[in-house]
Amino acid sequence: MYAQVAIKLNTLLRNGAYGIVMRGVQKCTRGCSSLRDRKRLPLCCIKLDTATDPACGSGSLLLKAGQVLGHDNIRIGYFGQEIDLTTYNLCRINMFLHNVGFDKFSVVREDTLISPQHWDDEPFDLIVSNPPFSVPWEGDKNPLLINDPRFAPAGVLAPQSKGDMAFIMHSLSWLASDGAAAIVCFPGIMYRGGAEQKIRKYLVDNNFVDAVIQLPANLFLNVTISVDIMILRKNKKDNRILFVDASEECVKVTKNNRLSKENIDNIVGTVANRTEKEHFSKLATYDEVAESDYNLSISTYVEAKDTREKVDIQKLNAEIKEIVAREAVLREEIDKIIADIEETV
Repeated sequence: MYAQVAIKLNTLLRNGAYGIVMRGVQKCTRGCSSLRDRKRLPLCCIKLDTATDPACGSGSLLLKAGQVLGHDNIRIGYFGQEIDLTTYNLCRINMFLHNVGFDKFSVVREDTLISPQHWDDEPFDLIVSNPPFSVPWEGDKNPLLINDPRFAPAGVLAPQSKGDMAFIMHSLSWLASDGAAAIVCFPGIMYRGGAEQKIRKYLVDNNFVDAVIQLPANLFLNVTISVDIMILRKNKKDNRILFVDASEECVKVTKNNRLSKENIDNIVGTVANRTEKEHFSKLATYDEVAESDYNLSISTYVEAKDTREKVDIQKLNAEIKEIVAREAVLREEIDKIIADIEETV
């Protein structure tokens, strides 16, 4: 149920957003130049103890994290959980095929939301996940879940019919104090009311949401909608949330869209440097988000560019006057012709 083998993250998540999520100042061991005053750390310099994916599927996100950072830079190893037997086995095979030693990963087959299997290993430095959209779960049907330390802080459980926020709360709970999480989200959780709004309020009030990025539609295989990436942190330096509208940052390839290197650089640079760009990104204050009822949808904060044709009123008025004048001349000529005809009759 939690497996999404067909949905593979595009180049942004694989090579772009990882650089945002995994940046941190650690000692460089590869002879890089001085890192002083650098806002973005080279990926080869980033070292982590652990990386996890609570809905790991075939393990592609974890393996890509290792590819981007270098497997040796994830010192303790990879941790994943997957409910589907076939996909769970595929993930383990993928680890071996990518030269990840048996002692360097722990992938467990179990329901992440109901029976998490890595209590003794959390917290995690890096969490990357593409959980299933709007998957049903036990929710408040199970009276014990509200006391679960992962979900209790929000004071409410995600709806039974939509477990998206449960995955987010799980990831936040198991995130290290200096770590970061990047989660692919169904856009509906950014604005729906009820329990999901209360969970968003908890996330915003406690300053856990670092950024929300809207990606273009038709970017993933078999997914036509535009999805979001929510980046979570526990050690933010300010209380603002960066909203990025990257829905047009793509190039068309047959029926699908993809991100070019220029698209990736633009998105990653904006998020890494937390810059504001008209019609593209906005740093919203806590008060702005609270006044918007904790709505985290991109369109609430980033004004879309007006693509309608601009009309020059003065030029249009001059053209109308010219048309009226020509009409008057033609009317006079027609009147003369009619008068001549009447005289000859």
